[in-house]
Amino acid sequence: MKTIRLTAAQAMVRYVAAQMTEDGERFIDGVWAIFGHGNVAGLGEALEQAGNQLPTWRGQNEQTMAHTAIAYAKARKRRRAMAVTSSIGPGATNMVTAAALAHVNRLPVLLIPGDVFANRAPDPVLQQVEDFDDGTVSANDCFRPVSRYFDRIARPEQLLTALPRAFRVLTDPAACGPVTLSFCQDTQAEAFDYPESFFEPRVWRIRRPEPDSRDVADVASLIRSSKSPVLVCGGGVVYSEAEETLSDFATRHGIPVIETQAGKSALSQAHPMNFGAAGVDGAESANKLAEAADLVIGIGTRFQDFTTGSWALFKNPDRKLVSINVQSYDADKHGAIGVVGDARVCLERLSSALGDHQSGAFDPQSRLDWLAKVDAHCSARTDGPDGYLPLDAEVIGAVQRTATEKTIAMCAAGTMPGALKLLWQAPQGGYHMEYGYSCMGYEIAGAMGIKLARPDRDVVCFVGDGSYMMANSELATAVMRRVPFTVVLTDNRGFGCINRLQMGTGGVQFNNLYQSSNVEAQPDIDFVAHAAAMGAHAVKAKDIAALEVEILAAREREIPSVIVIDTDPMHGPGEAGGGHWWDVAVPEVSAREQVMSAREGYITALKDQRAAD
Repeated sequence: MKTIRLTAAQAMVRYVAAQMTEDGERFIDGVWAIFGHGNVAGLGEALEQAGNQLPTWRGQNEQTMAHTAIAYAKARKRRRAMAVTSSIGPGATNMVTAAALAHVNRLPVLLIPGDVFANRAPDPVLQQVEDFDDGTVSANDCFRPVSRYFDRIARPEQLLTALPRAFRVLTDPAACGPVTLSFCQDTQAEAFDYPESFFEPRVWRIRRPEPDSRDVADVASLIRSSKSPVLVCGGGVVYSEAEETLSDFATRHGIPVIETQAGKSALSQAHPMNFGAAGVDGAESANKLAEAADLVIGIGTRFQDFTTGSWALFKNPDRKLVSINVQSYDADKHGAIGVVGDARVCLERLSSALGDHQSGAFDPQSRLDWLAKVDAHCSARTDGPDGYLPLDAEVIGAVQRTATEKTIAMCAAGTMPGALKLLWQAPQGGYHMEYGYSCMGYEIAGAMGIKLARPDRDVVCFVGDGSYMMANSELATAVMRRVPFTVVLTDNRGFGCINRLQMGTGGVQFNNLYQSSNVEAQPDIDFVAHAAAMGAHAVKAKDIAALEVEILAAREREIPSVIVIDTDPMHGPGEAGGGHWWDVAVPEVSAREQVMSAREGYITALKDQRAAD
């Protein structure tokens, strides 16, 4: 057996660079890195030597570098991914939030935090977390509950088993998620005689598991006997590349489609079988179908509470639930009749079993009526009083009117996720929302990741002032790397979404908008100057008409453009209609009459909740 002597860090880099997709690309496109003690001497040296065989990019924050990597993987439909490395201590724990985001969303990212010395000779090293009762613990143990696969590399030869296991998870459609390889810093520098065959290029195929034919037959029988079935399109449809298959299935068998956040834009909003978003932030046309449905067929969805209206949406007493999912954990949730398999294959098998059967129990006019309401609600107001501030819906309308088939609208937290799910009329593939974890601060970094994955698309990042303030520094990275996208920054002077939720549950405005916070002076943040200081093209739009002009101009630039517009914090997107109850527990005892009144409504609404059968 031929061997080659390498440090563990050199071996890891060489192996990662040799793992390929079926299209002949590296599965790991490159590595985001902030170096410090714990990864600079080992991995830093190895990555520098690798050069373009495995490119290294510098970011500004470990969490947002990982957000960029995660958004890239999502935009590439999990067919490619990125790696992120950090020093030990705070650099590592900065990535824990991103790991949780990837875990919830079932997205691949390879995290390589540096770790303490395996030999323990210099303990405690700088930034080492010491557990008084467990000598094996380090800060990186925080990654265990939010990693699909976790390993601590304490000897060079452990890479021979750890790395193949890591890539198995990263490329497995059911187990997919973040992998953390906690890399002891002394181990990185140790040499070992590795088999040369370990570094031969390997192609990782994304498998398409076949469903059990008995499960397919059972669901086909349920569809035939159903009077009002509905399909719930989740993110699994996108990752399976089953968009056209779903379109054909829905059309052929006359079953309307409603969308989750992750599934939105699998079908174009213009598709006649797409009745829009479902649930808490759902369209009237979609929610009416969901409420009447006697058979709810989820495809690649984990049935999050926003989709199900906290399990009060599917209220037909005769309702049955089917869940088609590649992951058995999701397929068997809430008493569902589960079909375990790849979304595209399952739909093909199910369509074959149904033959020419067509349901057709839906009102096609209802979606047209809803879309007309959306257009009216998103149009610019011209009769507002002096000092009028635009609604978020008007901002969405401005972007919608300037959008093309290449536009991707993206967001993550605050007002805009619900508003966009409800109101954005996406072309196929024209929507990217991180709403599994709904992580504030994902937006700027995520927009860069999407544009890196899809350089041919026009990426528009919607972000509120609160989320922008949490994490904006990768804007500077995008400028340095010449990654252009458009940021529409809606300034409502605080956390407007949660302020409305606070008031909606009977509370008084408190600690969300700056005006109701305990401050000595109201802030006057110049977001234009801030973004410009990082090198972006930044302007403030005085109104909706000016916003449209600036959005069009932004497409011609090779750097990010930030367009700031003041908006009204008091009005949510639901004024267009639609929406549904969401289970937010209201205090049982309070001195405020408004809270007690909200509690009464909450108790009444709970009666419709059907978490499982």
